[in-house]
Amino acid sequence: MSQLPSRRAMLRTAATAAGAVVVGFDPIGRTWAAAATAADRADGTLVGLPHLDGTLLTDDASLGAAADDFGHIVHRTPVAVLRPGSVDDVVAMVRFCNRHGLKAAPRGQGHGTSGQAQVDGGLVVETTPLARIGPVGPRSRTVTVGAGAKWSDVTRATLAHGLTPPVFTDYLELSVGGTLSVGGLGGQSHHHGAQVDNVTELQVVTGAGELVRCSPSRHRDLFEAVLAGLGQCAVIVSATLRLVKAPTTVRHYLLPYHDLGTFLADQRLLVTDGRFGYVEGQVVPDADGAFRGYVLEAVSYDAAPDDAALLAGLHHDAAGVQTEDLGYFDFLDRLAASVAALKAAGLWDFAHPWLNLLIPGEKAAEVAGGILDALTPADLGPGVVLLYPLLRERLHRPLLRTGQDPVPYLLAVLRTTPPQDTATVDRLLAANRTAFEATRAAGGTQYPVGSIPFGRADWRVHFGSAWPALAAARRRYDPRGILVPGQGIF
Repeated sequence: MSQLPSRRAMLRTAATAAGAVVVGFDPIGRTWAAAATAADRADGTLVGLPHLDGTLLTDDASLGAAADDFGHIVHRTPVAVLRPGSVDDVVAMVRFCNRHGLKAAPRGQGHGTSGQAQVDGGLVVETTPLARIGPVGPRSRTVTVGAGAKWSDVTRATLAHGLTPPVFTDYLELSVGGTLSVGGLGGQSHHHGAQVDNVTELQVVTGAGELVRCSPSRHRDLFEAVLAGLGQCAVIVSATLRLVKAPTTVRHYLLPYHDLGTFLADQRLLVTDGRFGYVEGQVVPDADGAFRGYVLEAVSYDAAPDDAALLAGLHHDAAGVQTEDLGYFDFLDRLAASVAALKAAGLWDFAHPWLNLLIPGEKAAEVAGGILDALTPADLGPGVVLLYPLLRERLHRPLLRTGQDPVPYLLAVLRTTPPQDTATVDRLLAANRTAFEATRAAGGTQYPVGSIPFGRADWRVHFGSAWPALAAARRRYDPRGILVPGQGIF
């Protein structure tokens, strides 16, 4: 056990937001000691901290923030929060956690909905300071960015060079590391796959505290275990992203439907023939409150789109078609105004027991129809329902599980409800489980960003044929099993 650092070293060590300097860790009491109390513990029972360029926070406000997330359902309190000043800090503290049996998890924008990035009694590593965006390579068409960089900032940087990441989730204020840990699906995925399919290299800190670069040709097992791997083998600290030529303007189409089967068939046609660069869809309640209204959302990146050609062969309600021409970034960031309104109304702080499923295309009408029939506007709240297809042949990362159907559909029921109404939250979580079981029985699975009660046996089934490789990577790269316990996988 190391001796306490010198007083000068103590003063260089990270300070909490309240001003108390953390200088040591008590491995028996599982507590951190501040400089003010270190003199009382000069008996060799404290373990000195490694040098840090950033800060180690143990104040109540920091711990409380790390014990919550966008879901506002699960609350697990860590013993400390690392705000790194460098990648070296992540290496040092992951190694420290290894030596002393502490669990650890990275946290980006805190957009988890079920405590995925929370750690009871462990260390939360904030990735937001790791937000550097490197030079954009016009020839290589790549950019290397820190895990804490937000997609909105990455896009602004690449657009200055006429380039863009090819795939986006609908909300741009998420961290690169966060979405790469789960997959990153969006309306462009039928052309370009998921965000994890557009990564050429990663820099990660393994659960053993090793800083490693990995790619399809270098430590491939680790590369594949990290992308969509839910943080089980390593902490992403940077990623090199593939870029494509950016459009300047887009034409945005909203096409109404009144029949689920027709809506799904037209969506399938569009992702199969590829005439639109972006295809999604929403389900909305009708005048009776039943979720039987459907809106197909599509975007053309053509400089001079031909409406008649693009809409040929579709069976939407022609009288209700809406079109709008937008700048490319304005389209990508179109949710900004509504998110600002939700925050202003306090609804961002509501509970979000989200349901995210990947349903086989051949069963989409049956399974999604049953789930939507049971849905009420009150249970959705001010949330939305998304329903749109993907092409399995474009999705190459083994841990992004979609089932075997060539055209799986993503159904996302983004519920919002008051967090203090725990009975309703519990009921909606149970409904999520019921919907998942219907999906699994049909050959589908979950897209793991939501709030579905899930156990270890469920995860084995979820990963299926990819489970042995993930388990082997876990044993190799996180042998003490310290990373991201909130997922409940191992």
